[in-house]
Parts: sequence; structure tokens; C-alpha cells
Amino acid sequence: MLLKIANLSVWYDKALLINNLSMEIDKGELVALVGPNGAGKSTLLRAITGLVAWERELTKRSTHGDVKLEGKVTFNGERIDKIPAHDIVKRGLILCPERRRPFREMTVIENIMVGAYLMKHKDEIRDSLDKVYQLFPVLKDRSNQISGTLSGGEQQMLAVGRALMSKPKLLCIDEPSTGLAPLLRAEVFQKIKEISKLGITVLLVEQDVSTVFKMASRNYVLSSGKIIAEGTGKQLLKNEVVRKTYLGL
Repeated sequence: MLLKIANLSVWYDKALLINNLSMEIDKGELVALVGPNGAGKSTLLRAITGLVAWERELTKRSTHGDVKLEGKVTFNGERIDKIPAHDIVKRGLILCPERRRPFREMTVIENIMVGAYLMKHKDEIRDSLDKVYQLFPVLKDRSNQISGTLSGGEQQMLAVGRALMSKPKLLCIDEPSTGLAPLLRAEVFQKIKEISKLGITVLLVEQDVSTVFKMASRNYVLSSGKIIAEGTGKQLLKNEVVRKTYLGL
């Protein structure tokens, strides 16, 4: 088992966004987390990658409400819910955030190299960069282009490539198809499948249920901060309550 989440709850001020949630991911899996808007999917990713804890520290110095996190997150056999986000990155748990978020005024190569900031050896950096360029040849072609001028699909590939530079053991990808045309979405999903085939464990948060159910080895359905169903795509699509109530199918 690579990731184990046990009885995790997250509050923002008085709002309970993650409610006593437990889930597991094994090494080598491509697991999808699906659910409606506002279900808590992005909050869960922020919690396991240390960003909620970081926000909690910030609120101690402000008057804008409180952030609370309870429960246990174990990664690769080590508890990580009490350690800083940058130490979680060092351990190989990496988040590729929603809406891509490139440094828009920096070039493509400058953005990619941000993902390698923890690496100390030039050979290691060069090897990671070669792998990113092999997976996303367009990034090599656009290496000196300003990132803000890329298309939406190219920016998504840049975000994933930047995350891959950190040599993830588990790559969490948040809503990669947001705002993309169908052909670009299909291309991005194909790249995610190729990443999984490289042996990198993937947790994919997505609303395009019809696509991810075909890709993922297992799926979790999240609603109002709770896991309400788990299974393969075929199993979940046979569940009429899940289909109609939570997936809108």
C-alpha cells in the first residue's frame, strides 16, 4: 500500500468539507476520485499534500476563520499529516493543481525547472527533463515560449510535466480536462495513461466519469466530503443510486 487515509476530516471555519474519510491506494494503481462540484475533491488533495496544514498555520496569524484537520495520512509506510508540504514533496507525493496554474510570464523551460528545485545533481535533472520531453514533445518545441501564450491543452501538459520533474511516487492530478476541447481532453487523458504505464501511481480527480471509469483500476465516489461508493467503473455504473444521484447519469 502506498497511500492510506484514515478518518480524515477537514474544516474551514465551521464548514466541514471532508467528513471522516478513509481510502487506500496501492503502488502502481491509477485510481479516480469522482463526484459533483463542491464534493470536497480538491480539498482532499490539498489535505494529503500538506497544503491544508500550511493554510492552518497561516490562520493562526489572521482573523479570517480557522482551518482544522483531523485524522491520519500514511504515505509509503510513514505518517505525513504532521509534516510540512515541502517535506511531503521530498517523499514523492506530488500535486498537479486544478486549472494548470503556470507561471504565466516565465518560459516553458523555466516553469518545468521549478519542478526540479529539490534536485541537487545535474545528471538527475537532465534525466527527468529528457523523460518529460519524451512524453510531451510539444514542450520541447515550445521550451523558450512564454507559458501564458500556450493553448489550454499545452498548459495542462506543462503542469503535468512540471510535476513529473519532482519524480513522483504518487502523482495527484486535479481536474485536468477543465476548459479543454474534446480532442485536447482525449490527448491529455492519453498522456495520463502513458504516465501510469511508466509505473507512476496516479490519483486522478475528474468529473468526466465516462472517460475515467474506463481508465482507472478503481474509483471512489465523493459526495459532501464522504466516500459513498467504491469499485470498478463497471460496478459503479450498475449501481442505479450512484448513477442517478451522484454521477448525474
